[in-house]
Amino acid sequence: MMAMIVAVQVALPLVLIAWLAFLPAGSLSGFVLQAVGTGAVLVALAQVAQWAVPGWWLPWVFGGLWLVATLAWVLRKVFTEVALFPDAPPGWTGLILSAVLISLGGWYGALALAGRALPPVEVVDISNPFGPGRYLVANGGSTPLVNAHMRTLDTTVERYLPWRGQSYAVDFFGLGPWGLRAKGWRPADPAAYAIFGAELRAPCDGNVVAVEGGMPDFKVPQQDPVNRLGNHVILRCGDAEIVFAHMRQDSLGIAPGDVVSVGDVLGEVGNSGASSEPHLHIHAQRPAPDGASPIAGEPLALRIEGRFLVRGDRLAGAGG
Repeated sequence: MMAMIVAVQVALPLVLIAWLAFLPAGSLSGFVLQAVGTGAVLVALAQVAQWAVPGWWLPWVFGGLWLVATLAWVLRKVFTEVALFPDAPPGWTGLILSAVLISLGGWYGALALAGRALPPVEVVDISNPFGPGRYLVANGGSTPLVNAHMRTLDTTVERYLPWRGQSYAVDFFGLGPWGLRAKGWRPADPAAYAIFGAELRAPCDGNVVAVEGGMPDFKVPQQDPVNRLGNHVILRCGDAEIVFAHMRQDSLGIAPGDVVSVGDVLGEVGNSGASSEPHLHIHAQRPAPDGASPIAGEPLALRIEGRFLVRGDRLAGAGG
């Protein structure tokens, strides 16, 4: 996984920028397509990839390098006569490659942008669920490209049916020093992650439906595929339920039947259940049918502080 992240989120953008900077097309049409093609791929990557490991700010660095490379070519050629079209086969090859990059970047960028539209379900508005801190959306939105949870909408896959309620869930990483989510690329100690131990608060007035707080927090990348929610809280707010999953062992100070108000402390983020690393999973759903899995209810969309959060968005915790 880490090798893939380095290849796609670091090496690929650097190769494209180097191609633009050091092997620019000799013709005007060739360079325009080359600049647009590399830019389209960089923009698509910025929207599609999870920028928690190399840093959320890295796409901005790549954008700056792209701009420098583009302006440098313009300044070099501004007083020079430049052919409109390539005059040799290598130039046409580069032009075709640029056109392919434009197509790929445009396609994936459009799909990611479509994920910002509200899905065709009821939307539940809640307050900020975090205490102080800064947080990055790892999964969120209304297309599978930016929200991996949406695959559970596929009713033809039987194993997804018990998890259906989480189809529009939002996952959060924490942001520590330098905007990184952990001390290191993938440390085993969950305490090395910025979000571990982050305070969680009730985002709505409601009743506590279910609580589990005794499950262990695993070292990364160990997880529990059976007890998927791990330590969790389910709140009933009106006719919707808000589910918090992967909370920290022994951090929950509430019990089923308790009445909570907005801002009441529920517990802390941990690394329990089916969690690949410390993060908060939160989703809204209708109450599950009697006898079904607790997260088998009809999925609903979440809007936090008036925002429908999508992969790559950032959220400041309350008081943070």
